[in-house]
Formats: sequence, structure tokens, C-alpha cells
Amino acid sequence: MIQPFAPMKIRPFALADESTVIVLWQACGLTRPWNDPHRDIQRKLSEQPELFLVAVEGDTLVGSAMVGFDGHRGWVYYLAVSPEHRRLSIGRALMQEAERLLMERGCPKINLLVRSTNAEVLAFYDRLGYTRDDVVSLGRRLIPDN
Repeated sequence: MIQPFAPMKIRPFALADESTVIVLWQACGLTRPWNDPHRDIQRKLSEQPELFLVAVEGDTLVGSAMVGFDGHRGWVYYLAVSPEHRRLSIGRALMQEAERLLMERGCPKINLLVRSTNAEVLAFYDRLGYTRDDVVSLGRRLIPDN
């Protein structure tokens, strides 16, 4: 029997989504041993929680995007679409919603970080019109997660 298509909807993250979102991030290869995803979620919920987005089809969480605006640039982290739901424009829809929310706040430019070895994701952003900036990303851990 063919199941009817459940329309995709983007909404803010809810606390009940936490374990499902972390499983999604793990399935998409976004988690790293030095970043505790539970802590990343708690930190996001303390700053602009309305910009933590999830995509759902019916009762199934299929995507996420953690968006932020620092007054100078917008940022997107943890953009993820479940492997079974890729190539259905869910990632594109999440990015469009992120851009819309950032433009509402007067954000002039959006930035994101992609691992240089992730050719598939780089191609996705190329298709969305993102270009590679001539910068070097630097970081320093202030609070260890482990």
C-alpha cells in the first residue's frame, strides 16, 4: 500500500526534538568528539532559540538548521537532511527559511562553514548561489565539552 505524502513543514525546534535531532546529526556525520551535541543545543536555546529550525514531514523529523545573527553576519550550522530524504529540496527550503529570517533582522550577509573535504555539500551550496570567500577560519576552544 502506498502511503500518502505528508507535506514538509519547517518550524522552530522543540525540546522533544532533541534526541531525534542528535540522531539526525550523527547520521549526517555532523557530530565530533570534541563537541557535545546536547550542550550545543542547550547553548543555542539560550540565544535566539527561534532561529533553531527543524523540517518535519508528518511526525517525522527530516532536517535541521541552527541559524544565528550577531548583528554583523548571519550564520548557519548543523544544516542536516536525513539521508533517506535528500534530493527532495528540504535542504534548500531550510536555507531559504534561514535567509528569510535573517533578512527580517536586517542581516546583510550569511556565512557558513563546510569541511573542505565535503564535495557533496560544497556542490549543494554552489547550486544555491553561495561562493567561497577567500578567508581562513580560525578557532579556539574556550569551554571544553569533554
